[in-house]
Amino acid sequence: MTINTQHIYDPRDFGALADGTTNDGPAIQTAIDRATANGGGHVVLAGGTFLAGTIKLKSNVTLEVSESATLLASPNINDYAADVHHNRYRNETALDRCFIYAEDAHDFALVGRGTINGNATVFPNEGSIYRPMMIRMLRCHNVHVENLRLYESAAWTTAFLDSEYIWIRGLDIKNDKRYNGDGLDFDGSAHVFVSDCYVRGTDDNFCLQASSKDYPVHDFHVTNCEFSGVCAGIRIGLKSISDIYNVTISNCTLERVWREGIKLECTEGGSISDISINNIVMRDVTRPIFAVLNNRFELDDYGTSVELDHMPEIGTMTRISISNVTATDSEEMANVHRRFTDDVMGEPKFAGVRFDASDGHPIEDVTIDGLRYTFIGGVKTADIPPLEEYPRLVDKLAEPDVRSSENYWPDWSRTAFMDLRNVHGLDLNRIRLRSIRPDERPAVLLDGCETYADPDITVNGTRR
Repeated sequence: MTINTQHIYDPRDFGALADGTTNDGPAIQTAIDRATANGGGHVVLAGGTFLAGTIKLKSNVTLEVSESATLLASPNINDYAADVHHNRYRNETALDRCFIYAEDAHDFALVGRGTINGNATVFPNEGSIYRPMMIRMLRCHNVHVENLRLYESAAWTTAFLDSEYIWIRGLDIKNDKRYNGDGLDFDGSAHVFVSDCYVRGTDDNFCLQASSKDYPVHDFHVTNCEFSGVCAGIRIGLKSISDIYNVTISNCTLERVWREGIKLECTEGGSISDISINNIVMRDVTRPIFAVLNNRFELDDYGTSVELDHMPEIGTMTRISISNVTATDSEEMANVHRRFTDDVMGEPKFAGVRFDASDGHPIEDVTIDGLRYTFIGGVKTADIPPLEEYPRLVDKLAEPDVRSSENYWPDWSRTAFMDLRNVHGLDLNRIRLRSIRPDERPAVLLDGCETYADPDITVNGTRR
């Protein structure tokens, strides 16, 4: 790429010192503002550590953090602007502030081979609840974020909201110092291309959400990424007021994910459909595939959308294709795994492939083809409740007082490998299941399922 040197802006020309202690935020912002006022340009950080609070990206401007530079989040929460939208999860207002922000901007970029460091361990400040996200973009389009090291965000690393035409490439994301250590999060966004990224964190590595009927989520292309986390490697949904569709994910690896590898959750009345996930390799992932279709509205609980004000009707989940997945446990998976010290994420009794829906609201048209799952096993029936006590998934509008099976409850599985309930139009091909240790539970349950043909399932070398 050829850069016109007349359109390069150095924050040092506006007072930046790059000494790691002086607040260079005003100088960087002045450079960005000058560039956009002149029709566009290239703001370059080079040769030092630039400390800053909130930086607002603008149209037609590239902010480059070069190999010789670090952009470091200020340790002072007072350096972060309040007018940067908000986190869209109820009861998580502590994540409202952010480090790098863009709103209604177009044709801009955040690039370079340097480091953006969120200074996670200094937040929250005494007397403040806030832990700033690293990057948030609202109603933006034609955006490139490429080749950076994004380290130690104090909350989520990225949140792309109601935006479209986004290219994410070559990011190295490490976010494992605090709770809410998400990697790549998209809400209400469309026409997105993600490739060649490494993501490690304490929450969801890659996440699609749909908070508004005005902004359905569609046309996502994800490939050649490596994910390592706690809650989910690949998550589609939970926040699903609107629809999520036309998503393809391929050629990715997942390593040490203590909860779900691939998670689909339609919980807020919308639709999740036309999802293709293929060529995925996992090692030490507690639940390789998880899908739930339900409804929930919990005012006092984390996870319900700020935008949701009532118990929704159950939505739909259909046309899901998952193929060529290899999931392998090592001896490490015999242990109980926690997030930090006390938050249990997974253990052998809470593992396997699970699809769940209520009677009358089935998940429809699902293909799982070419699954090879080697599970640690070793669970005895004496260590879990009787299988018949496994709870139903209920429609909370019809049975509001009945506790329903959901994502985080119950904390045990009634099968060793696969528990699929109320899936219609189910096609299971080339399913190869093996346990390292003997497991006393049923290998597979197809409960209330309607299959296109006899499932092709082999368990420990024996065809079912």
